[in-house]
Amino acid sequence: MATIASVSDTTYPLNFCVIIPTYNNDKTLKRVIDAVLEHTSHVIIVNDGSTDKTKQILQEYTHLIQIHHEANSGKGIALRNGFKKAVELHYVHAITIDSDGQHFASDIPKFLSVIEKEGDALLIGSRNMLQEGVPKKSSFGNNFSNFWFQFETGIKLEDTQSGFRLYPLQKIPKKYFTNKFELEIEIIVRSAWNGVVVKNIPIQVLYDPKERVSHFRPFQDFTRISILNTVLVIIALAYIKPRDFFRGVKKKGLSKFFIDDILENDDSNLKKASSIALGVFIGIAPFWGFQTVLVLFLAVVLRLNKVISFAFSNISFPPFIPLIIYGSLQLGGLFINNADPLFLDYSITFEKIKNNISQYIVGSFILATISAIVFGLIGYLVLTFISTFKNKE
Repeated sequence: MATIASVSDTTYPLNFCVIIPTYNNDKTLKRVIDAVLEHTSHVIIVNDGSTDKTKQILQEYTHLIQIHHEANSGKGIALRNGFKKAVELHYVHAITIDSDGQHFASDIPKFLSVIEKEGDALLIGSRNMLQEGVPKKSSFGNNFSNFWFQFETGIKLEDTQSGFRLYPLQKIPKKYFTNKFELEIEIIVRSAWNGVVVKNIPIQVLYDPKERVSHFRPFQDFTRISILNTVLVIIALAYIKPRDFFRGVKKKGLSKFFIDDILENDDSNLKKASSIALGVFIGIAPFWGFQTVLVLFLAVVLRLNKVISFAFSNISFPPFIPLIIYGSLQLGGLFINNADPLFLDYSITFEKIKNNISQYIVGSFILATISAIVFGLIGYLVLTFISTFKNKE
């Protein structure tokens, strides 16, 4: 058995462990373990069905907690089992570090220092993806992941794919839906949705093509990640963002929400007015069932204020719906030459609506356009007036 000189576990006051998932990284595994042991002896190694010399190497570390999978199950399963064991052993935090040698265990104190100063958070080591030796595909994949993470959570990060992380074990989800590389994305997105602070801290990184073995399969794993992001985007648009909006309104109160999130927002008055116009247009146009998803998607694409756009898309709330339908039918009747144009009266039937649906659709788009222009202009004038009044004070 190898004798490793490790620091006293009282050096760090936090109750944490280090989880090392590994699969066929026998060239670098021993070096990674020894480096981690210089900081703590609380280590959990998850051997995910390695077929190289990993088992022989791990025989030197029988004093450490080890989990062995009979067959390769994927990094996601390895992490899930590592988390489960850490919770069973009553650890509060878990640091994960890849076994391919790209990370420096000497950065472990950085993670602990941030938690000690700022409290619980999910920390992701941010690598310098522009340094020499970083594969272009890794840089592209990271930028791709960063974009979708920001879209889904509103949080901007420089690195969302680094495997060097600190997880607050009681804050992250208890159950997961993914098993492989995409699990790391699922965790940070769902944790952010649950109010956990997710942030980057700078770390060192080493890409040595002679030693590093990557098990990322570009086509299969990229496809799985894309499918996951598609699902997460749908959930974010259909549930998370509306939920956060109404929570914000309820917490602050309508008047304070209006002042803080609309009047005193840092966006320009033109951008705010455009956001109002977008929200009103989508709220009135015949996109029933898809208004929330559509308005948030367009607000992101057009780089408008998502909160304002979503707020004004609710112009079609129940008390206003009869008025919107009435106005749409009236306007549509002016442009659609039906033998029996449809107007709201006591003789209206479902069959009439079905036969004159084009009247309603055309009219609703016209009403949506006119209303968007009017609300946008009024919003711009009101916001400009308020800004001018404040500046005079």
